[in-house]
Amino acid sequence: MLVALGLAMVATFMFLIITKRATPVVALILVPVAFGLFAGAGMGISDMITDGIKDLAPTAAMLFFAIIYFGIMIDVGLFDPIVRGVVKAVRADPARLVVGTALLAMIVSLDGDGSTTFIIVTSALLPLYLKLGVSPVVLTVTAGLANGTLNILPWGGPTARAAAALGISPSDVFIPMIPSLVAGLVIVLLFSYHLGVMERRRIGKIVIRESVLSRENDAVLVGTGGGTGGTGGSGRSGGTTGGDDAAGKSDDSTGGGFVGNALDPNRATLRPKLFWINAALTIVLLAVLGMDVIAIPVLFMVAAGIALVINFPHVKDQQSAITRHSSSIVSVVAMVLAAAVLTGVFAGSGMVEAIAEWLTSILPDAMGPHLAVVAGVLSIPFTFLMSNDAFYFGILPVLSETATTYGIAPVEMARASITGQTVHMQSPLVPAILLLVSLAGVSLADHHKKVLWRAVVVSLAMLVVGVLVGSIPF
Repeated sequence: MLVALGLAMVATFMFLIITKRATPVVALILVPVAFGLFAGAGMGISDMITDGIKDLAPTAAMLFFAIIYFGIMIDVGLFDPIVRGVVKAVRADPARLVVGTALLAMIVSLDGDGSTTFIIVTSALLPLYLKLGVSPVVLTVTAGLANGTLNILPWGGPTARAAAALGISPSDVFIPMIPSLVAGLVIVLLFSYHLGVMERRRIGKIVIRESVLSRENDAVLVGTGGGTGGTGGSGRSGGTTGGDDAAGKSDDSTGGGFVGNALDPNRATLRPKLFWINAALTIVLLAVLGMDVIAIPVLFMVAAGIALVINFPHVKDQQSAITRHSSSIVSVVAMVLAAAVLTGVFAGSGMVEAIAEWLTSILPDAMGPHLAVVAGVLSIPFTFLMSNDAFYFGILPVLSETATTYGIAPVEMARASITGQTVHMQSPLVPAILLLVSLAGVSLADHHKKVLWRAVVVSLAMLVVGVLVGSIPF
């Protein structure tokens, strides 16, 4: 019964958000509550949800102050040189812009934190997407694929979880998977180029004025007719790609969080004299983040406080800086806390354990010698439908224990289990992806329609390469 309820709960939730019959926040709250009560949780559902909130509270705090911090850095112009550099590089080619998005996301993803990656990539590039008339969904798909593929880094989380769950070294898990990682990144770049080419055909030729590279002129971009001349999938005409008007016609975007004026060289919040101080503060922040010596929520709280004092010494200006980003903060934190309802009920009701036991019981004996590949394939849907903690600490040990009877080492099971991370990072249970779509002004349903099948291809390719190079037994 718990297995059926658990699968039905997830299926109902996904159906509601993909078909846009409910917002993610509403679905995350009401669907688990209804199924939890039906499962007999009674008043105990309150404790389940409270436990879920306690688990995700640090994440909510981190996102709250990370948005404030990077919002301030955007306001004061720290990322303006990056935007101008990208404009120089992409010129009249949306394909270059999308590939550049993938490369930037890959570089920033090396710190192992998805939220930081999405904040930096979105804040730096979303204004350019909107000005060029390129669909923001392409940005979320590209950044999501790049970050998800690099999520197998030892300090990214899943590799460490898999190693801890099976009592092995993270380096023994990761290093043999480097060929798979490289293959995954190459496929992401190919997908990015293809998406860029499709956008190029949709919107036609783009003309970029040299003034976009100047601080003195805020007339940024102008689009001219050309190309297909037809109406694109996002509601933009092929011949009208210029300025905010194009952005306003998009069905995919609402303007995107706190970055709408990031290219305005005359905004009052610019602090050019403090550029190097802000750059140094951000470098130190990312360095300490990578060292993992301070809790991330605490780190962002302190960094946000310092950034506010340095750039806006007056109390009124500090309040205004926070208020400017309040819409992004509320939407993201609300979704994180709502996700705590789903994870709390899923774990507290025993649905996770029931699904794990059911899964191992239905596997035929003939699949035994191939359990590593089975674990890799199962990691794709299961890490999408549940948290990494639930999969790596609940299901993987059971599968690994069974696999040892067939001569498959725990480290080999761990390697296979991390190949599904590209898909996992697109899950609505991952706060970082909620942050990405929120900042880009993209609906989760639109993101999923374009990203899920591509993420599955990347994950399967990583699994196949792992088998071919011998790091994963077949």
